[in-house]
Amino acid sequence: MNPFKQLLRAHGAKSPIGTWVLSASPIVAEAVGSAGFDWGVLDMEHAPVDLMQLVQLLQAVGNTKMVPVVRLPWNDAVTVKRVLDAGALTLLFPMVQNADEARRAVAATRYPPEGVRGMAGMSRASRFGTVRDHLRTANQSIAVVVQIETPAAVARLEEIAAVPGVDALFVGPADLSGAMGHAGELMHPDVMNLMTDAAERAEAVGVPIGTVGGTPEEVTRYRAAGYDFVAVSSDLGLLMRGAQAAVQALRNVGGAAHVHTLVEGTRTEGGS
Repeated sequence: MNPFKQLLRAHGAKSPIGTWVLSASPIVAEAVGSAGFDWGVLDMEHAPVDLMQLVQLLQAVGNTKMVPVVRLPWNDAVTVKRVLDAGALTLLFPMVQNADEARRAVAATRYPPEGVRGMAGMSRASRFGTVRDHLRTANQSIAVVVQIETPAAVARLEEIAAVPGVDALFVGPADLSGAMGHAGELMHPDVMNLMTDAAERAEAVGVPIGTVGGTPEEVTRYRAAGYDFVAVSSDLGLLMRGAQAAVQALRNVGGAAHVHTLVEGTRTEGGS
């Protein structure tokens, strides 16, 4: 079974915790994967990641327990084919607006006759031709997650979720808030009300639904609203928050006390 679908089943009522990898750095991705996240998005939509870099990110994360989810730049069959050949198993499709677009996404991930994925005998996906019956069995190993990012898409949630091969939904709060006229106000009451409505309706039709928050506090609210899998911040977001906190803490140290501390620290390090 697909590892992301396994993750969703194994956690049950306890939401798997993920994050975003925006740095395009394999070593940062590997470090994030070692931090204890259950899953992580390798982003090709808003990060400077090309196909070779994606392969390197997948290799790096493959050294950890973090399950990779590759967010595509767009719902494009050619890009899907190349990303799958690179070894991705779980794809996140941005800005899916209706059932037709969801069907197109699923078809791009399946070999014929179930879909339109181009066949390749020698790729990373088939372990370079060593996976037995790869072309006949690969379809069962793929997971498709579609992003719902506008009020119009939320209104069509049930028809999108009903498309065979759609394994999970994902609400993008940033784009949703912008489409609602509340750009940057992810916790605006109107946005939260619509996100809660989406989670309740997804539960009613039995399809897992996820989202992402910038802080643990935001993610806690999403969990309480009924989201099944959640991501917190990103590698760059966590880095910047930690860096800014360290700088601010040092800038807030009082003048005389600061000088005294530095002098004492110098003496200690120097052994005098």
